[in-house]
Amino acid sequence: MAGDTDDADGDADDTDGDADDTDGGGVDVAIVGCGYVGLELGRQLREAGRRVAGVRRSDEGLAAVREAGLEAVRADATDPDSLAALPDAEAVVFAASSGGRGADAARRVYVDGLRNVLAAYGGRADPPDRLVYTSSTGVYGDHDGDWVDEGTPLDPTTEKTEVLVEAERVALAAGDEHGIDGTVVRFAGLYGPDRYRLDRYLDGPVTAGYLNMLHRDDAAGAVAFLLERDLARGEAVLAVDDEPADKWAFADWLADECGVAEPEKRTAEERIAAGDLSAAAARRVRTSKRCSNELLRELGYEFRFPTYREGYRAAIEAYRRETGSAAD
Repeated sequence: MAGDTDDADGDADDTDGDADDTDGGGVDVAIVGCGYVGLELGRQLREAGRRVAGVRRSDEGLAAVREAGLEAVRADATDPDSLAALPDAEAVVFAASSGGRGADAARRVYVDGLRNVLAAYGGRADPPDRLVYTSSTGVYGDHDGDWVDEGTPLDPTTEKTEVLVEAERVALAAGDEHGIDGTVVRFAGLYGPDRYRLDRYLDGPVTAGYLNMLHRDDAAGAVAFLLERDLARGEAVLAVDDEPADKWAFADWLADECGVAEPEKRTAEERIAAGDLSAAAARRVRTSKRCSNELLRELGYEFRFPTYREGYRAAIEAYRRETGSAAD
């Protein structure tokens, strides 16, 4: 699963162990790559009365699935032979991760792995009715700070985001090829429990640009909403909160709320001039856009955390308790 900064969820370890917890029957939703967002999605769907299987490939990952109260299934999207273990399902969510590695690893997971899962399900007597593939707003590339939405042409600027665009095409073609209606959900930069990264902004220096953000609970909530309401078949939907944030303004707000000094700032040009960035990292620094959630809002989704102000509140309160600092 990928966000604006290629945040993704899944599991990258291979170990031996029990195959799964299922009783041989089908489930309502199978989440392939049931990691950071997938576990929360599973919890939300389970609370709504759905039977959910979480698919991982390591003992640690399967333990996390069980801890979330989901049925744990061992399989690996990149290993077609393992996919016979996938339970029959009414819907499948593909949220597997390439583990933050390069374009070749991304292709094996996002493109080849997705094709493997679709082939495994498409060949069954009772295949899923629909697929949700979690992508990234990184597919839009640089728009010099302008707004982008579902109608904006995709313009991937790295090999990895080119892979994401290819995977989106695979997902949206699943209806014609396998009879499984595909939906693409493009996540903005994910944050939430264990991923607030306060030090990145409090310590500085902070490089100019925009942050397009999405709390983990809303990433899961948006997918659950589209599934439960049976919306956006054959479409792409942008999942991002209400307010793209100027990085400098966000960093100053966060520092003030945490009761510390505002961090040092630098322009994109100053950051690149430092000369310690790879070509891909320099492209990311130059990339600037503001992502719109107008379609998701029009469909009826209500955000748990409409902006970073609500989403970072728990992290700020925890920081102030730990450090004894107080906001002015």
